[in-house]
Amino acid sequence: MKFGPIEVAWRMKAQPPLQPIGSWGGWWGRVREPFLGAWQSNQDIRTDSVLVYSAVFACVTLIAADIGKLCLRLVERDDDGIWAEAENSAFSPVLRKPNRYQTTQKFVEQWIVSKEIHGNTYVLKERDGRGVVKALYVLDPTRVTPLVATDGSVYYELKRDDLSGLPRDSVTVPASEIIHDTMVALYHPLLGVSPIYACAVAALQGLAIQRNSQKFFTNGSQPGGILTAPGVISQETADRLKAYWEANYTGDNVGKVAVLGDGLEYKAMAVNAVDAQLIEQLKWTGETVCTCFHVPAYMVGIGPPPPYANVEPLVQQYYSQALQNLIVSLENHLDEGIGLGPNAGNRYGTEFDVNDLIWMNSDSKTTAAGKAISSGVAPNEVRKQYYGLGPVDGGETPFLQEQNWPIRQLASRETPSRQPTTPVQAPREDDAFDEEKALALLLTKSAEMGLLAA
Repeated sequence: MKFGPIEVAWRMKAQPPLQPIGSWGGWWGRVREPFLGAWQSNQDIRTDSVLVYSAVFACVTLIAADIGKLCLRLVERDDDGIWAEAENSAFSPVLRKPNRYQTTQKFVEQWIVSKEIHGNTYVLKERDGRGVVKALYVLDPTRVTPLVATDGSVYYELKRDDLSGLPRDSVTVPASEIIHDTMVALYHPLLGVSPIYACAVAALQGLAIQRNSQKFFTNGSQPGGILTAPGVISQETADRLKAYWEANYTGDNVGKVAVLGDGLEYKAMAVNAVDAQLIEQLKWTGETVCTCFHVPAYMVGIGPPPPYANVEPLVQQYYSQALQNLIVSLENHLDEGIGLGPNAGNRYGTEFDVNDLIWMNSDSKTTAAGKAISSGVAPNEVRKQYYGLGPVDGGETPFLQEQNWPIRQLASRETPSRQPTTPVQAPREDDAFDEEKALALLLTKSAEMGLLAA
């Protein structure tokens, strides 16, 4: 792995005293305190076990897949402040192919998955001889430790990762060679906290319900119980009866007829699924997980969707509360990581096309396109956005109807000064028609309106 000139400069100077951040360095991958007193009793929750719960898996994969399917493009800002897709030999290649083994879609998915599960995403940069970033590698967050020097500078200790080109057992690199994207940092600016931290107990409860249900139905949906005798029996007799009952009337033998003598009686002890409100409890745990990931529950199959005819408002809600923050953060970290934006002295940036989230039907698409053109959007822009079609001659010109006038021109027009005319009262049916009187009245009104020459 070549880090470029920065690695050479880093290895030439003396390494400052470095310390891992607090006591969090070895705690990634576990939720150490899922409930009060859990740490003292060694009842931690492993992240990989929580991911087995369907609601957690569905939320993580849904968010990662939806962001991964968005088109990531290089854009350039023109003199009018408008961002348009661009091409640059230094930045475009790494966005089209981040590394040798991943497409852009899978690279973005891994970025989001690491952030959602572990609260942190660490991306290693690979530079060419010019110092330009030519490849990006998402690292295993459990093998990366942030370090802080006494002067406040930040470094990262990276454990061996052959896929990313780190053959050494351990290497320390400066923050300039790492893109570090954190989830909400509750305890330290360099340590993000995963949503699993908040929903671990709910996920654990959901898994316990599923395991109990699996045992329940494996046992033929028959709850456990006890055998009682009317008198005192020895321990040897009790053990023999227990072994006989388990061998003949549990597991695959559930449902067989048991013949009890000597006053023996079977009593059920476990609470059945109906009494325990199994479905309601399982639904509650799933809704709690969705709340922590800010995902509407119906999007992962928990409950029915809202009764809206138009799906666009639902997607907008999902985008604003679950995706937008992740997308904006990823764009900003990419810009800073590969040297884009005003801080790097150029007008380039990265942008996800959020229009890929919504696929409108033909009627809605045609209606939206017609309204856009009538509102002054150029036809070529509408063709590209809604239909994916190329430009046509004359389509770069916006159109508006002729009767629309600028307000300043309307305000400059002279206001009419003459008084409004008095309306002519219609003759009644019982009035006789007087030709001379009608002619005189017509001449009078014509003179008042200036229709006759003086």
